[in-house]
Amino acid sequence: MGKAKNTKFKRPQFSPDGVAATPVKHVVEELEDDEDSPAAEFLDKLQSPSADLREYACASISRVVQQSQTIPGFLQRDAVRKIGPLLLDHSLAVRETAAGALRNLSACGGPEVCEDMVRQDVLTPLSALLKECCSGFDVNPSPATRGPNRTVMDVANEAVNLLWNLCESSSTSVSLFNKAGLLDALLCCLERHSQNMELALSAAYCLHTVTEENTDLVHGVNSAVFDVLDNILSSTQTSMEYTLLRTLAAGSLWNMKNSLSSAQQSHTLTALVATLSHSLSLDAGELMPELWCAESARLSKGTTSATESNHTDEPPAGHGAGAEEMEEDVRDGKMNAGKPNGRMGKRNNDISDLLPRERLELREAKALLSAQQTSLEIIVNMCCSDEPSDDEWEEMSSSDESEMCADVMSDTNSSLCSPLCLSAELHAVLLNHRIPQQVLKMAEFPSPTALELCSKDASWKCLLKKFHQVQCRALTCLHNILASMDTESLGGASGLQAVAQHLSSLVFSSAEVFKDEEFLEAVTSALRSLLKIMASKSIPQCMTPHQLMSFCEAATRCELVSVRVNALAILGITGSSLAKEKDTTDTLQLIGNALLNIAMKDSNLVVYGEALDAIFDVFADGDEAEKAGKNINLLSSLKALQPGFRAKLRKEGRGKYSPDQLCVLDNIRINLKRFISYLENLQRK
Repeated sequence: MGKAKNTKFKRPQFSPDGVAATPVKHVVEELEDDEDSPAAEFLDKLQSPSADLREYACASISRVVQQSQTIPGFLQRDAVRKIGPLLLDHSLAVRETAAGALRNLSACGGPEVCEDMVRQDVLTPLSALLKECCSGFDVNPSPATRGPNRTVMDVANEAVNLLWNLCESSSTSVSLFNKAGLLDALLCCLERHSQNMELALSAAYCLHTVTEENTDLVHGVNSAVFDVLDNILSSTQTSMEYTLLRTLAAGSLWNMKNSLSSAQQSHTLTALVATLSHSLSLDAGELMPELWCAESARLSKGTTSATESNHTDEPPAGHGAGAEEMEEDVRDGKMNAGKPNGRMGKRNNDISDLLPRERLELREAKALLSAQQTSLEIIVNMCCSDEPSDDEWEEMSSSDESEMCADVMSDTNSSLCSPLCLSAELHAVLLNHRIPQQVLKMAEFPSPTALELCSKDASWKCLLKKFHQVQCRALTCLHNILASMDTESLGGASGLQAVAQHLSSLVFSSAEVFKDEEFLEAVTSALRSLLKIMASKSIPQCMTPHQLMSFCEAATRCELVSVRVNALAILGITGSSLAKEKDTTDTLQLIGNALLNIAMKDSNLVVYGEALDAIFDVFADGDEAEKAGKNINLLSSLKALQPGFRAKLRKEGRGKYSPDQLCVLDNIRINLKRFISYLENLQRK
């Protein structure tokens, strides 16, 4: 342990605004089944011969299931099988609201509900609906301004969002997506970006999701797919929504890069990195106030005109309205779940795409932050590898005594290959577009002015979490960049010290930092990578021992295992560096006691192992380390820990931990035995 593996963004079940999706159990005890149940009432109305009544029932279901506690009642009454056929209803309005109801059910119900929907064959009518919509785009084009009547594109947008929810939460959905040939439908929706940006963005998000780690799909793509994405990348429109669309297209191209020839890869890589760089170069701190002022002026002007013509005393709409009121009003007008905002997003209880279409500037602001978050996530994945690093390979192969490692290597067909590194071409392209510098600037985010503006305006408060997420993604991105680029590319010793100073200022900015697990994980990962590089280059660190101890003490109390592991690794890295200096015995004793205390008390084997690994690093060599080790009775403490660690590994290992974790833990068991022997030899001298 003690070696950080680069982060790769997956799709955990979270809403873009950080609200965990609520799982819904299939069996619900004591569920009331009376005639007054809203589920029973609305589901009965789905069978009405009146299209208006069917539409009303779907819209009502869409609204009600946003309260996740109501979802079991609908599932018990076979809601999916009853709503599914309405996706092909003769009424466009019913189709749209039926798709919206299923979309909300999937988004608010979480992955368990999505899997259940797939088992109930919701993808069959959904696939038919999407293909029918695509063939009807030119027959019933979307008007430039939305009128009271539904259009085929409105229906398609709901259907694409439902498809996206399902594919994010269910691998079965992705497999069925491939078999149904729905890629063509997404491309058809993407090509409508000049007519309907909302539909194009939904399709772009969905494509970004289904192309991730989908070898069956990627190997079968043809030039038409790349042509559509290249055309989007080369578009020149300057709106933030187009910036987001181009960013998502770049992400899909990265996911499908292995289908391109070497010559095509070179051209595409340059184009997509340029797209990401453009997204990151936009200064949200400057643009947010501009957009807010533009909206204020426009809404104020519209209200004045309305007042003059109608002679009413109604207050102006917009900035004075509460967010909850706005959200409720929009739900009544168009019932659906919120638009997701990035590769790892799961749309649950996020109603941010329910912003009324007239809130153009607010939509632009959200698109900007979404584009930057997505750009950072793509760069994170560019700078990571599924292969083990040199350190991990060394640990996994360090001993023929490790039976668990032998099992793991056998189970994975000995597929441990090359260390993490960027190709020379990717490295050069990232540097040419100043990606490291842009990422660092994003980590300094957010702008106090923009935050203050959003916090004071009820309808713009939804952007506060977006700002926070951009900063967290930037810190994770910084972690991967630090681990995959050489020191000179990052500005040399002075550049690394500046980064360290910035990260330290973030860590000690407020006591609230230690209550925010997402931020704490991101900043500790980045700090761990940075300190490791600085230690290897003998570059002085910027944190005092007192700061270091107080930070790690607080971090090791965090419930998130990864944060505790990072804190222990930071202690190990720092202690190892201090052991080479003079007059550091007292500090090494503090570090040693802290590590032993965690090893004795933490119930998680990974944390336990990391604490032991850090001890090995700190007390492996040097007069100061030897003196400190004797002062804290390190040898007797480790001898006392050894039987418990062995027993815990044997008892809990295979049931709770991954093969990779078991392999490293088994090596720590062996290294503990060796380290005790090493300390015994020192004592005999």
